Amino acid sequence: MPAMEALLDHPPTDQRARGLLLVDDHDLVRLGLLTLVQSHAADTGEDVPVFEARTLHEAIELYRHHRHQIRLVLLDLHLPDAHGMSGLDDFLRAWPQAPVVVLSGVNDPGLTRHTIARGALAYLPKSGDLRHVIDFIRSQGSFGPDDQADVTPLRREQTTVSTWHGVNGQRLTLTERQAQVLEWLLAGASNRDIAERAHLSEGTVKNHVSALLLLFGVRSRAQLISQLR
Repeated sequence: MPAMEALLDHPPTDQRARGLLLVDDHDLVRLGLLTLVQSHAADTGEDVPVFEARTLHEAIELYRHHRHQIRLVLLDLHLPDAHGMSGLDDFLRAWPQAPVVVLSGVNDPGLTRHTIARGALAYLPKSGDLRHVIDFIRSQGSFGPDDQADVTPLRREQTTVSTWHGVNGQRLTLTERQAQVLEWLLAGASNRDIAERAHLSEGTVKNHVSALLLLFGVRSRAQLISQLR
C-alpha cells in the first residue's frame, strides 16, 4: 500500500459535493483515473462530475467556477507551468481552503511530510496501482454514503472477491462487480449480453470493461481474453 497521510484538521468540504478535479498533463493518467472513477460511480449510482486540467492555470480557473461541486482536487506536482511544491503553494494561495490531494510519481516519505505540512490533504504516489487513489477517493465520500471514511477494513475486504495477475505479474484486486463483468467477458459475452444479465446500461458495462483493460494493462478485449485464458 503506498504511503498515505491525511491532515486531520483540514477544513471540511461540502458534504453534497461529489466532484473531482484531475490536474495532470499526462493524458493516460487522467484517462485511467477518469475511467476508474466512472466505473465505481456507476456501481453506487452516484453522479460524480469530473473536471480535467493540464496546467495549474487551468486548474485554478476550473476550481473558481466549479468549486461548489468539487470534493477533491487531485494535483500532480509536475505541470507545464509549475514544478514541485510551487504548484501546490500557488493553488493553495489562490484557494486556501481547497481539499488538495497531491499526486506524484515519487514514493518519498520526506516529500509526503512536506506536502502535508504545506496544506495538502494527502499525498498519493501514482507510481503504483491507481486503485489506491480510488480507495482514497472512496474514503472521502465521493462515491456515496455507503463508501465514506467510516467503512471498516472488514467491509472493504468483503467487497473484494477476486485476485488476478496483470501483464507484468502485478497483483490486481477486483471489486465484486468488476469480477462479475470479467467472468462474463471471458465467457464471450458482449456488452449488451452483460448489460442484460447484470441489469445495467450498456454505457455502464463499457465503463467497467474499460476499467478492466486499464487495470490489466491491455488495449483490447481480445488481448485481455488471450492473457487470462
